[in-house]
Amino acid sequence: MKKIDLKKEYKEQFKASQKEPAVITIPKSNYLCLSGKGDPASAEFKQAIEALFSVSYTIKFTIKKGPKAIDYGVLPLEGLWWVENMADFDINNKSNWLWTAMIMQPEFITQEMITEAIDQVQKKKGLPQLDQLKFEPIDEGLSVQVLHIGPFKDEGPTVERLHEYMKENDYNFNGHHHEIYLSDFRRTAPEKLKTIIRQPVKVA
Repeated sequence: MKKIDLKKEYKEQFKASQKEPAVITIPKSNYLCLSGKGDPASAEFKQAIEALFSVSYTIKFTIKKGPKAIDYGVLPLEGLWWVENMADFDINNKSNWLWTAMIMQPEFITQEMITEAIDQVQKKKGLPQLDQLKFEPIDEGLSVQVLHIGPFKDEGPTVERLHEYMKENDYNFNGHHHEIYLSDFRRTAPEKLKTIIRQPVKVA
């Protein structure tokens, strides 16, 4: 059986320094996505996470048992965050936050595989939001990113440091605030959480 370490294959996308931001170019990749609105602590966001992981693991085990017989680890949860008018952004009021929760898929995964996996999960678990899942490419390109260690509520200074780095190096925003959750925050102590903070950019 062929085994693939996707984190090593895509190491630039899943590795960042806590010391200082770095500029990288993110290649176009396919993601299983689910979008919504509101506080990340909401039931809707938690249900989205369950749907994403249930389908992703179903695909993984189908591939592992199938004729291709490939074993790989499901990649971490990621999230895009924004508001319709960024002038109204308030870190203390998350009710108007828009988000896309997503999990990157290996390049050999197809829409047909996604559809079959969703059908299987629907029959076994009947999870809400399964019909809202989308399989689509995301091409962020030039980006800056940095590692944050600790609770999500303490991300502010890390994000500010990233934005300051952008100003100092003449980069403008070119996409949504992006977080990659290297730790499973459902099982990891807040002070040990590792999160990559990424911002797609363009040269000013």
